[in-house]
Amino acid sequence: MGDRRQSRELALQALFFMDMNSSGDVQADVAAFCLENEAELTPTVQPFFMELVQGVVKTLDKIDPLLETYSRNWKVSRMPVVDRNIMRMAAFELMERPDIPPSVTINEAVDIAKKYSTRESGPFVNGILDRIREAIGR
Repeated sequence: MGDRRQSRELALQALFFMDMNSSGDVQADVAAFCLENEAELTPTVQPFFMELVQGVVKTLDKIDPLLETYSRNWKVSRMPVVDRNIMRMAAFELMERPDIPPSVTINEAVDIAKKYSTRESGPFVNGILDRIREAIGR
């Protein structure tokens, strides 16, 4: 598995952890996750992992309205936790990382959804992210 894929999968796990068990202190939650997963957060994995987690947290007020707008009749709070956090990461990448091709971001999100969520998650994630990509002009 490549470093970016590992960063994305670990960021998903951290975001899921914070979504389900947040103490209200994001820095403490991230620090606890990093301590628990120290072996996987190698020097080549950790920078992109941190960018994803911190980026999603900082831009959540922009990301969640995008997800709701382009999900067609789904509230973010009603989406499966895994799917919404995968899409949050990908939406952050689409908005803030123009150096990463949108097709790579979306394909990675779909592959991760297939691995960690349900059979229906791949098309669900793909459809929403593709609409977001179009809306932001990527």
